[in-house]
Amino acid sequence: MSNPDIDILSKLKEQPEIALKVLYDNYYNYICSVVYKMVGDSTLAEDIAQEVFVEVWKRKESLDVNVSLRGYLRRVAVNKTLNHIRAQKMSFEEEDAVLNVPSNENSTQKVLEAEDLQKIINDSIDSLPDKCRVVFGLSRFEELSYKEIATELGISIKTVENQISKALKIVRKAVLEYEEEKKYNKY
Repeated sequence: MSNPDIDILSKLKEQPEIALKVLYDNYYNYICSVVYKMVGDSTLAEDIAQEVFVEVWKRKESLDVNVSLRGYLRRVAVNKTLNHIRAQKMSFEEEDAVLNVPSNENSTQKVLEAEDLQKIINDSIDSLPDKCRVVFGLSRFEELSYKEIATELGISIKTVENQISKALKIVRKAVLEYEEEKKYNKY
């Protein structure tokens, strides 16, 4: 971590308003551009960027940054963006499920099972390590290619492949456990 980063972090505890203004002035446009690349909506990018700085403000006393501030803020922005994308995707899926539900009981059971399965999948994605979750989210939710993800995150394509593979193993394992439990509970 550079000396300016260390100075800003110490100021967050001593003079938080000044330090946050410095962070905001130095990184707001950068954070907006990171988020915009993921969502393609400048208003939403600005909203999420604001949330990043609110998060820093909330954690100003206990902020633990092991990388550069730029890298830390980028990671917070990407995580917040992925959380937003996941929430939006879930709300659209829930609306679709409600609109497409036939009125018989068998269909209701299938919808409940689908909701349970979606929750299992979402929980398994949420449990992924940060880097793995970000890579997986960019691949599955943003539909970026491995090369685009590698460029965006400054990692190798092989690392992207490994992280996607790791994520898929974890998600598959959770789904298989759910299916086994469902099968067992039928008897």
